[in-house]
This record gives sequence, C-alpha cells and structure tokens, in this order.
Amino acid sequence: MQKLLHANKMALLPAMFLSLNLLFFLSQISHATDTISKSQPLLNGSTLVSKDGTFELGFFTPGSSTNNYLGIWFKNIPVRTVVWVANRDNPSKHKSNMLSLNKEGNLVLLSQNRSVVWSTNATTMVLNPVVQLLDNGNLVIRDQKDNSNNEDSFVWQSFDHPCDTLLQGMKLGWNLKTGLNRYLRAWKSWDDPSSGDFTSGVKLGVNPELAIWKGSVEYYRSGPWNGIFSSGVFGFSPNPLFDYKHVQNEDEVYVRYTLKNSSVISIIVLNQTLYLRQRITWIPHTRTWSVYQSLPQDSCDVYNVCGAYGSCVINASPVCACLEGFKPKSPQDWNQMDWTQGCVHSEPLSCGVKNRDGFRKISGMKMPDTSHSWINQNMTLEDCRAKCLENCSCTAYANLDTSGGGSGCSIWFGDLFDLRVSESGQDLYVRMATSDTDAKHNKHSKKLVSLVSIPVSLVLLLLLAFSYIFMTRKNCKENGIWTKEKDDGGQENLELPFFDLATISNATNNFSIDNKLGEGGFGPVYKGTMLDGQEIAVKRLSRSSGQG
Repeated sequence: MQKLLHANKMALLPAMFLSLNLLFFLSQISHATDTISKSQPLLNGSTLVSKDGTFELGFFTPGSSTNNYLGIWFKNIPVRTVVWVANRDNPSKHKSNMLSLNKEGNLVLLSQNRSVVWSTNATTMVLNPVVQLLDNGNLVIRDQKDNSNNEDSFVWQSFDHPCDTLLQGMKLGWNLKTGLNRYLRAWKSWDDPSSGDFTSGVKLGVNPELAIWKGSVEYYRSGPWNGIFSSGVFGFSPNPLFDYKHVQNEDEVYVRYTLKNSSVISIIVLNQTLYLRQRITWIPHTRTWSVYQSLPQDSCDVYNVCGAYGSCVINASPVCACLEGFKPKSPQDWNQMDWTQGCVHSEPLSCGVKNRDGFRKISGMKMPDTSHSWINQNMTLEDCRAKCLENCSCTAYANLDTSGGGSGCSIWFGDLFDLRVSESGQDLYVRMATSDTDAKHNKHSKKLVSLVSIPVSLVLLLLLAFSYIFMTRKNCKENGIWTKEKDDGGQENLELPFFDLATISNATNNFSIDNKLGEGGFGPVYKGTMLDGQEIAVKRLSRSSGQG
C-alpha cells in the first residue's frame, strides 16, 4: 500500500512542476501585459494589452485574406476595429512571427525563418529600451526607467506613423524641424490593409489647411483655419463630443482632437471604398459604429466643382453659379452643367487706374484655395484692402482670424478656386471693376435714401408749420377770442379775433371821428391801438347791415 502511495506521489511531481512553471509564466505575462523588453519577445498568439484594457496589440489576419499582420485594435469591441498596422505594405505569409527588440533598441517583426518583415529604424538609442502599449493606443519605445509618458522622451511612437485612423491625441500634420509628415492613408480594401490611393493630411503653405487626395489629385480641402474652425467644415463648432485644436508655429503645423467624455469611443477613419473621411462613434447598446460626420459632406465639397469664381450652393439647382459681377467663361458648357472652365469678370479690371477697381463683399463663403495667398496677422481689414489694391494680381482679401470681431489679413492672388456657400463661412471681399462693386450699389442706396428722405422732410415741415400755427393761435387767445367769419357765399374762410366792447372803445378812443378810416357797405371802419401797441382795424356794423 505504501509503495502504491509513493508511486502515485512520484507520478504527481512532474504535473506539479509543470503547473508551477505555468503559473510563474502566466504571472510574468500578467505583470507585463502592456510591455515587452529585449529578453521578452511577443510571439504569435500572444498580445499586449494597455493598462486600462482599451487597446490590444497582436497578430491578425483580416477578412478573407491569408496574410498575417501586426496591429492594434480595440480590445472590448466585439467587431474587431484595427486602428494601426505595422507591416501593412509587407505582410507575413506565416503564422510563426515574433516581435522583439534588437540590440540597437529597434522594434523588429521577424518571420518564421527569422528574416525582418518590418522594423522601426529609430536612430536614437537608450540604455534599457522597452516597448509599451499606452492607454491612448500609442505603441512606444522608451527607456525602462522613464515612466513620464512624455512624447519628447519616446525613442519611437506609432502616433508618428498613422495608418487609416486618427485617435484622440494623435497629431495630423507636420513637424517642420524634422520634416515628418503625419497623414492618414486608407486601406486598399476591407480585408487588405495595404496603402490605398486615398490620403488625408495638412496641405502646407502660408495658410495651411486640411486636404484629401485621390492619388496626387486634390479631392477635398477644408478651407483655412479662421481662429474658430475651418471655414468650409460644418460641425467643428462647439459640440458635446470633442474639442478640436489647431496648432501652427515655426516648429509644427497640425490638428488634433480630444474627447470630452472618457467613456466615449470616437475615431476618424479614412474610407477607401466610400472615398470619405468619417468620424465614427461606438454605440454600446446597439453594438455598432455610428457615423457622426463625413468629409466631403456633399457634392459642393468636391474640390473646385464650379471652377474659378464659381460658387457652389448645395440647395440650389443647378448647384453652381458665377459670383455676382462674373459670367461663365463658356456659356455653352455652363448651360450643359459642365462648370470646369468657371467664370470670368463681366467688366475687365482697370488695375493702376485710381478709383477704377473696387471690392464686393460676399458673406458666408468658404475661403478660396490658399495655394496662392499671403497673410499678415497684424493688419486691419482696411489695411488689408489697401494692400490688395497695391498689387494688380490681388483678387480678394478677408480677415485672417474671425474671432473677437476679426483681425489679420488674408490676400489671394490669381483666380479664386473652390468656392462654396458654407454655414461656417465668412466675409470675402472680391476685386472687380467699380461699375460692378458695392460702390454702384451704394449709389442706388443713396437714391433710395433720397426717395425716402424727401417725403419724411415734407412731413417734418408740415409738423413745424402746424406747431407754429398752434402757438400763434395760443398767443392770440391770450388777448381775445377766435371766431369764424363767412364770406359772401356763406363759406367759412378764415378765423378772426374779436374783443369786448370796452376794449374796442378804449382802442378806438370811443370810436373817435379822428380814428375813422372810412366807411363800407356795412358800416364805418375805425383804427384802433391795443394796450400792447398792436394796431387793429375795427368795423362798426350799422343796424341795416344784417351782419349782427
């Protein structure tokens, strides 16, 4: 019996030893689920998980593809949503891949035969490098002793090399010191993460703006940043979902967003199949992604759809119309809804001739393409106008910054492209011949003012006359009583004062013969002098006059 028990114990020892080793291995993995080091590579079938459990890094095979990729996705979303792919343009054909740090401190993806499939190629080295998946989805190489999570301390980060997805905190744009351009590039198809021909990023220039390209052809642009939002993008105004930030200085030009609610999952994805850049938000109770915003937003957002000086109005039919003061360059093509040739001035400009050119203000406009523009942050709008008039090539101007009542100066040279009416648009002042400018409309306004002011003046004169008559009557009433006299036809024709007999007798010296002026058909007329010196004529009616 004892021999049997001893045999059973001996049989259990290997199993116990294996279990202890497994527990130790699992404890090591659980302790470092978000980090790998030189001595601890990541094998196919294993993953890294960010500390807060939001993101996961591992190997995957998309859709019907047989290729193997290293990527990052949301861990707790049942519909696998990959936000970054390391080897998108160099897939592995094998399942036995390994991710590790080499002796130079670079992250390398090795195939089954240990050939390099992908690597980071970082030039900076640290003593004890580790790879960590951060809570924001950023995969970084950093020094093991530096836990600051300051991007300046990272040897390398995946946020500098985005694929088709912009996560919160990621920069979309340029590092002007190093020449690094962070831009989105769409997947080629739903199950092929290799680079498509649809890209989105910041178009550099004196006044940078967001743009989307199909290959090398510009497909969409946002309009320049005006201090509040991009003049051609709806939905960047205050909203409950995210805050949008635009940074432009001598070192960097980029945009980024931050979510207002940490429990919300919302990302920007460049979609090759639909040719759209979409903001999508995860809805937990329906377990689906909901589209919050798409760019282009409508057919008017397609780059330069109406040609030079043509403005697109999405609710109009047709959607394209020449700016006021312009006409189609090719009326025949325009009437066939081919707007590519755009519009030209109805009246030619007279550059150099004083007071021959002016400007017309057009409100609610997406600002024109900034490829040929100039800016000054300190000019007033009047300074901007004067600056534009100095240059025959200047065709329009506007405020650079619309916040706080407007400031700065933007000037455009040459034809104006990609115009549309936009709810986030601003005032654009377009150069044209004086006969077509607002000066002409101002003359019309002056005529209108004259037509209105003349009757108003007459009314005022009548009121003054009425006031004068009223005051005169009031003064007279203080000295006598007003009554109406009838003419020979019995019609009332005027109002005359009369006084009591004592006052009249006193004024005429008791009807003295010396005061008699003459005699009419109804009786004698006497001259009288009132107490205040006023001279009056008094008719004394005879008994046979029939007048009183």
